[in-house]
Order: sequence, then C-alpha cells, then structure tokens
Amino acid sequence: MSAVLFKNAAVLDTVAGQLRPEHDVLVVDDRITEVCDGALTFSDARVIDVAGRVLMPGLCDGHVHVTALSADFAALERMAPSYVASHAAGILHSMLLRGFTTVRDAGGADHGLARALNERLIIGPRLLYCGKALSQTGGHGDMRAPGEHHLQQCPCCCGLGRICDGVTEVRRACRDAIRTGATHIKLMVSGGVASPTDRISSTQFADDELNAAVEEASAAEIYCMAHAYTPRAMQRAVKAGVRSIEHGNLLDQETADLLCDTGAFLVPTLVTYRALAREGREAGLPVASLAKLQSILESGLRALELASRSGVSLVFGSDLLGPMHRHQLDEFAIRGEVQKPIDVIRSATINAARLFDLEGEIGTVTAGASADLLVVEGNPLEDLGVLRDPERHLRVIMRQGELIRTPAN
Repeated sequence: MSAVLFKNAAVLDTVAGQLRPEHDVLVVDDRITEVCDGALTFSDARVIDVAGRVLMPGLCDGHVHVTALSADFAALERMAPSYVASHAAGILHSMLLRGFTTVRDAGGADHGLARALNERLIIGPRLLYCGKALSQTGGHGDMRAPGEHHLQQCPCCCGLGRICDGVTEVRRACRDAIRTGATHIKLMVSGGVASPTDRISSTQFADDELNAAVEEASAAEIYCMAHAYTPRAMQRAVKAGVRSIEHGNLLDQETADLLCDTGAFLVPTLVTYRALAREGREAGLPVASLAKLQSILESGLRALELASRSGVSLVFGSDLLGPMHRHQLDEFAIRGEVQKPIDVIRSATINAARLFDLEGEIGTVTAGASADLLVVEGNPLEDLGVLRDPERHLRVIMRQGELIRTPAN
C-alpha cells in the first residue's frame, strides 16, 4: 500500500465551480479516500504541502489520435506498426505532461497501447479506444486517391479507418471492435478534410447501417461517436442514437436543440483547424485537403458559441495530428473566447466523465474517485492561461495514484 497526503490545498470543485481552500486530500494506492476541510493524518503517507495552490482533477481530451504521427493518413497506412507505436508512446507521454490524465482516441489506438499503459510499459494517460473508425467506401475513412482501386486493409495496419458497407459488414466491424475491448465505436457520418474523395457536405452510411452500429454498441453497453460537420449529418446520427458528435463546425439552432433534447454531446475540436491552416502542409496534409479546410475553418467558433448558449453538453477535444499535438492546450484559449473559464474546465472534467461513462471516477476531487490530480500555480477559474503553460504552472501531476511530476523533480 502507498499513500500520498496533500496538505493545505484549494480544491477545485468542478460541479459547484468554486475553490474550497484549506483542504487536505488523502490518496491511498490509486484512489482518493478522503477530502477534508480539516487536518488529516495518515501513517507512512508521503506529505505534499500544496501551500494554498489549486488542487484539481486531471484533464480529459475527448478527441485525440495518438497514432497520427503525420497528417498524411494514406502514408500512415503504409508504416510499420512498431514504428507507429513508438511515436504513439511519445505522444501519450507528452499529453500526460500537459495535465491530461484521460484521453479518448477517435481512431487508430488499440488494445495493445491501452494494455501497455496499464502495465506501465509506457507512461501516459488512461486511454479509451475504439480501434479503427468505421467508414463506408469513399467515406472519410477511405484514404485512396481517385485512381487507386485496390483496398489493402488488415487488422494490424496503421490506418485510422476500416471500410465496411452494408448492415452485415457494419455489424461485423462493430463486433470485432467490441471483441478487442473497445470503449466506444467511431462512425464517419459526413465528409472530412483529410479524406481525398468525399465532400464536406456529404452524408455517409445509410440509416440502416447507422442503426445497426448503434444497436451493436448498445448491446455491448458502450456507445457510438460520430464525425460530422453539417446539420443534416449530425441530425441523422443523433436520431439513430449516436451519443457524441465530433467537430460539428456547421451547427445550426435546430441541431443544437436536438442535441439538448436527446442529451447528446458535442465535441468541438477548434484548435486542429487553426493548426492545420498554419502548419498542415508541412505536416503532410495534401493540398486538396487544405482547400477543403477553408470551408469549415471560420465556422467552428460560431458553432461553439451557439452550442454554449443553447445549453448543449460540450466536451473538450483537440484532434491534432503529427507535430501539431504540441498545440493541445491552445484549445483552452480558443474556447475561452466565448465561454467562461469554469465551463471550459467542466468540458475537460465532469462533462467528459459523463460522456465516457466514468462519472464519479474521473473529473472530480471526491472520495472514491480515481486519483488523477493536478496541482496548479494560479487560479484557472480566473485565468485559463495557467492551464496552457504546464512548465510554469503545473507543479504536480498524479495519474491513478502515481506521481508523474512533483516539485522535487
């Protein structure tokens, strides 16, 4: 048994949106066992004097691609899995050092990476994974150029997508992902930036295919997330029972109301578009994809503002690729342009926990929760900037009871 006692902390209550000063927090093994507004003692515990700084839950990123070492997805499919996994280990470790203790992969990560993290073979956040994102032929997961006809896909290839057409193939792909322990199913239900042959405005998968995927996920007690940009694509997915919409840059009021009525989540990923506009070409994004990027680049912030004003449940996401992963924390600044700091923080803590079916486990500093904790210099409720500079402001990182960074190191 190991124990860590945090003394004199200003605990960030993510539900109330308040700091609770002069609290002690006891961690035993991988659990928070006690949160007290008085002095706590515990024999043999390592004591960390927080000295009035903010103690808050670890951050969550609801849309990452930890195997995307390049923005050229077609090239990624030809890379050796061992090479990609080596890069993914570095990407995951860097995310943890930014304060992200839980991340949800949206295509590419698998049970092997999750197992390596659980066994501490590599050091990084808790990893929720879907395996391959599911796509129809010619959809957002089909990276073949118009002149390419041979489809080379196998379970061990390093691409982010799996092609499946028709209800039978969709069911088989879902069941295969579930067999490997997937925590969710990713569906491509509209066109995208990186895919070479579809249009942003297209809808993908027929209704019976969407219904089949949701039915298989529900049977396994997991859920579906869906890549979608347009109102038409989002509405089809939500009506089929998809729980979270990814991106949603072209959101309108009717769709925002539908999200609220059904309890579905929206996971905007605004930082990736700004990063791609600046650095995408150098990171491997094809020229044709850069042209498609312009159609959604400026609309994302308006969609976020509309969703926030309408009461949509929002979750933090970044969706960065290749060397652009280093911009992950810039999403806080972008969202802070239209949201209050506490609402942005909730999107990366308790809202994410609800979406991930981990409510009470992550996103909160309460007894019984996983010991995913950060000690922050400065008050993020007043200045989100303190979360964007981990080298300066992030004093302690604890992931499931393991101290990753302390003032001494």
